Amino acid sequence: MRITELFERGEFVVSAEVGPPKGFHIEHLLEEAKTYLKGVTAVNVTDNQSSVMRLGSLAVCKALKDEGLLPIFQLTCRDRNRIALQSDLLSAAMFGIENILCLTGDHTKMGDHPQSKPVFDLDSVSLIHTVKLLESGVDLGGNQLVGEPPKFAKGAVVSPCSDSVDAQLAKMERKVAAGVDYFQTQAVYEPEKFIKFMEKAKQFGKPVQLGVVIPKSVGMARYMNNNVAGIHVPDEMIEELKKDKEKTKAGITGVEITARIIKECKPYCQGVHIMALGWESKIPALLEQAEI
Repeated sequence: MRITELFERGEFVVSAEVGPPKGFHIEHLLEEAKTYLKGVTAVNVTDNQSSVMRLGSLAVCKALKDEGLLPIFQLTCRDRNRIALQSDLLSAAMFGIENILCLTGDHTKMGDHPQSKPVFDLDSVSLIHTVKLLESGVDLGGNQLVGEPPKFAKGAVVSPCSDSVDAQLAKMERKVAAGVDYFQTQAVYEPEKFIKFMEKAKQFGKPVQLGVVIPKSVGMARYMNNNVAGIHVPDEMIEELKKDKEKTKAGITGVEITARIIKECKPYCQGVHIMALGWESKIPALLEQAEI
């Protein structure tokens, strides 16, 4: 199933992110997904997130699909040239994986193999264009595909709380022109900024999933403020995390903060994307408190 069908029906689409392990044993990942992601529509599998080498997204997507879950295949341009990207897209189609998220990807210098050569043959916009071409039955070299072409729900990312809103809207416009079907946002901690952004972004007529990351600690919040572009955790939220250390350590405070953000932003978006970063066990409580 393509999640675009759910957006078209007016459903509020909930997805959650999982990160493959640095190894090939995924029994624990699958068990957690089946246990804690029951209230989630789709499971988004990261692709060597932060340039750290891990088990491949496509393999984990196939395993999740075999367990009855609906995967979203993240595909970054950092590690593959256009031949490999197209090949992986066809492999996904063969496995019946119909939902993708197209990303440029973090530079290799940020990861655990900083000496590796980055590829970036394509970027997220040209990757979306490539997918659109494959759907028409032609590859980037102008060659015809054999048999029926693939069909995907094509996703991309936007940062609504960035300091440069106009730049984000321009990127969004280019991705729409390339053929994107839906958007997931970078983590939002400032609902008022998100709402103002969405008032401008609705001109594109594409569904947008609010991105949320459950804040685990004061240190995590400060790290994001200092190191992650387009994310700012307000001082009052940091103070809330400071207030009761045991409550914060247990994840209760982070879930409360995230639920409030979702409830405030829900009228202005078509879904939510939860990046639990290892706290998948908190997702059921989050969905309950957010009244989803």
